Amino acid sequence: MTTAAAATAPAAAANGATANGASAGAPPLLDDAKAERAAFLAAFDGLAGELVADVRATYGLPPAAADYLAHLITYNVPHGKLTRGLAVGACYRAVAAAGAADGAAAGADNANAARARLLGWCVELLQACFLVADDIMDESLTRRGRPCWYRRPEIGLKAVNDALLLEGLIYRVVKKHLGGAACYGKVLELFHDATFTTEVGQLLDLTTMEGDAVATSPGGQVDTAAFTPAALRRIYHYKTAHYSFYLPVALGMALAGAADEGEYAAAQGVCMELGEYFQATDDYLDAFGDPAVTGKVGTDIEDRKVTWLAVDFLGRAPASAVTEWRGLYGGGGGRPPCRASRSCTRRRASWPPTTRTRRPATRASAP
Repeated sequence: MTTAAAATAPAAAANGATANGASAGAPPLLDDAKAERAAFLAAFDGLAGELVADVRATYGLPPAAADYLAHLITYNVPHGKLTRGLAVGACYRAVAAAGAADGAAAGADNANAARARLLGWCVELLQACFLVADDIMDESLTRRGRPCWYRRPEIGLKAVNDALLLEGLIYRVVKKHLGGAACYGKVLELFHDATFTTEVGQLLDLTTMEGDAVATSPGGQVDTAAFTPAALRRIYHYKTAHYSFYLPVALGMALAGAADEGEYAAAQGVCMELGEYFQATDDYLDAFGDPAVTGKVGTDIEDRKVTWLAVDFLGRAPASAVTEWRGLYGGGGGRPPCRASRSCTRRRASWPPTTRTRRPATRASAP
């Protein structure tokens, strides 16, 4: 089994996808997954306390600021599915085992397994950073079954700085726990690349939504020029697939000592395919998922997002249906291109908003 194949198989499993082609003699990739999840969760408590103590001591935070930082971390980081974070350890163990089987490495060890859990929580910190910011931009209501961080009365637009804090904590963890490791430079490179790539993906998502995709004809209909498979795939790759799939895989590879850039490229290719499937499923759940199950009220249609549902529909529908869709998608014409711009002033006066115009919380059942 190659390094790339060993790495991407557990990432697929951890994220709910299926990877084919593993050899019959391959080592178990998610050995005792329940125990590993328990160890991963246990590592969070120590890490959260360590981070708050570190920042408090380094910057002389008063108790109120330290308590705020602790609340920021515990509210936003550990409550998701944790598939991204768990995938780091799974990939590390898989690559280390493959290297040992080939005689190229010593195999997994407890010290690096502990570092893999910390790197996994760094990925979850990055995920939390993105979600806090994304919820503000999308004016989302709930996240993981609770009010979005920015919608808490005591938070508001402090959440903008909070997203930056969550990202900054990553590098404090990496420096402290991997500062002297051979993979330190590679790990930093991976986090910086994943962060910027995702930010570019968000740029594409937002500007496509606010630019060509929402340009309207004199009749107030949506211009479909931006709803293309190529545009959709570009957003998927940069906004989701890179940090959700490739980053955990590559971190596990780096910790296991992988140095062949060709192996990283091969793993990235597989991860992009997995990410496309993952995001297309997310698009579907945004429209048809039960908020009681998904933990959030979807806004893609209201926001006129370029999604798999929209692109696939436009590729199949007759012209008459497309004309009707253009007049209905996102509520039709007359909608300001950027919700944030029209609501910013109102929010300064009263936070959070007490009333919102939303589609009903009860969704249509999945076909």
